[in-house]
Amino acid sequence: MLFLSVIFPLAFIGLVAGNPVVVEDICPGNKVVTSTQFIGKDKNVKMETITCDTPNASDAVEKGALLEAGQSINVCGAACDTHCFQPSGGGPDPNDCHIIADALRFDSQNVGPMFTVATSTTGVCDSNNTLSLSFASCTTFFRNQGNVDLEYCRTDFASLVDFIAPNCQATQNAHGGLCISKETLGWFVQVQHS
Repeated sequence: MLFLSVIFPLAFIGLVAGNPVVVEDICPGNKVVTSTQFIGKDKNVKMETITCDTPNASDAVEKGALLEAGQSINVCGAACDTHCFQPSGGGPDPNDCHIIADALRFDSQNVGPMFTVATSTTGVCDSNNTLSLSFASCTTFFRNQGNVDLEYCRTDFASLVDFIAPNCQATQNAHGGLCISKETLGWFVQVQHS
C-alpha cells in the first residue's frame, strides 16, 4: 500500500508537469448519450450508445446510399488497418481492456453474436453513431461514420480490443490506437485511456 501511495502522487505530478498525451474525445462535435447499460458476466463494463454530430456533411461516407431504410451491412470479419497514437505514455492498462473484451465475448454467447450501430437517429446522414465500452482505465469504441447501418460481431470487436491494447503501449512509443476499415464503409475501432 505504501508503494501505491508513493507512486500515485508521482504519476499525477508527471501528468500535470507537461505530459503531452491528450485523451481523444469520442466525438469531434456535440455528443449525446442515447443509452447506457452494463454488460458482461459481472455487469461491470459500461456500454453507451452515443450520437456524434458530423462536423460537415461531406465527411460522411457515400457507400451504401442505395440501400433501403432499415437495411444494414454486416462487416464481421472485415479487414482494418491498425495505427497507434504517439507519443508514448498514458495508454490504457491492457488488463482493463481485456475485461471489456471478455464482456463482449460473454454477451456474444448470451445476448447475440452481433450488434448494430446505426448511422443516424434522425434518418438523415447528419451524425455518426458510436458504441462505447469502458472499464477502469480503458475505453474502446466502434464508430460508424458511414451513411448506412452496420452490423459487427462482438467477438471481432473483442479480438481487436485484445490486439490494440497491448500492441499500442509505451514500448511501441504509443498510448492507445485504432483500427480503420479497409473498405469505404467508414467505421473504426479505437482503444484509449478512459
